[in-house]
Amino acid sequence: MTANLLFVCGSLNQTTMMHKIAQSLPEFHNFFSPFYAEGLLAKIVPTGVLDRTILAGSHYAATENYLNNNSLPVDYGGRGSHYDLAVTGTDLIVQSNLCKNRLILVQEGITEPENLAYHLVKNLGFPRFLANTAATGLSDAYDRFFVASQGYKELFIRKGVRPEKLVVTGIPNFDNAGDAFNNDFPFKNYVLVATSSIRETGKLDNRIAFLHKVKRLAGGKRVLFKLHPNEKMRRAEREIRSILPEALIFRDGNTNHMIANCCFLITQVSSVVFTGIALGKEVYSDYDLSLLNDLAPIQNGGTSSSRIAEECKNILQIPLHELRQPQVVVGRRSWASNWLPSGFD
Repeated sequence: MTANLLFVCGSLNQTTMMHKIAQSLPEFHNFFSPFYAEGLLAKIVPTGVLDRTILAGSHYAATENYLNNNSLPVDYGGRGSHYDLAVTGTDLIVQSNLCKNRLILVQEGITEPENLAYHLVKNLGFPRFLANTAATGLSDAYDRFFVASQGYKELFIRKGVRPEKLVVTGIPNFDNAGDAFNNDFPFKNYVLVATSSIRETGKLDNRIAFLHKVKRLAGGKRVLFKLHPNEKMRRAEREIRSILPEALIFRDGNTNHMIANCCFLITQVSSVVFTGIALGKEVYSDYDLSLLNDLAPIQNGGTSSSRIAEECKNILQIPLHELRQPQVVVGRRSWASNWLPSGFD
């Protein structure tokens, strides 16, 4: 009998990664779902409070549009079938129906620094989503975790992730940066600024100070801004115009192509910094650059999705009872289990 696979999407980056992996598994029945919530969070979604997350708003709409435009079979919330294996791009929330069978986690991109929220999650049991991607991997709810590089494998082990679950495969969308040089983007030799939706995720971002830094680093060169899709666009554009009135601002477009044509790249906390590093660009980031070089995704010519697919096939051959070991809680047991459904703590 052909296995059923569920690919749980999220941001457009996560969604395209899931699609690439599924394309390497054509012999199975593959279904897709936008990211979804259960229990209390599901009730909050219609209020608009979560519109800046992958559960709603622009992220959710972009994923739905992508799935529809590519005529992919959609099963919202994985409710339409029994699934032999699920693949997801985040374990900050692990839906209860995903815990019932084989579960694969794929690293989505850069992880945030271990700030106060991370330590509250790990040491006091606060819900993982409060720490955003800094808490990636801490659920231990998955059977395998496919990561970008040996550097990231070592980072996740230091955080407490079980080494036997980690596999370095590279990650789709960040494993073939050189292909970006083949583009028709009309501008060249500019300073590219890739912003981040720091404020939209509830963190502090002195955007005006950042813009003055951009102006200083640019030194009179033409500046192009690529806004993060989750930003409040009008506010961001207004702030840019106040400091750099001649800058070109793009809400949409292929960021990798823009990076390929730039003379150097300025980022905040964006995964696209890895593309800049892979392309040999001069890069400025809120992160320590020596650390970023250690963590940079391996470049394997775009074969990460097929490597992950082969690992998925191997896992499907392993009886579930042999895969599942007693769950390791990386940090204290979450008090969230008292008010969130199974899999959310």
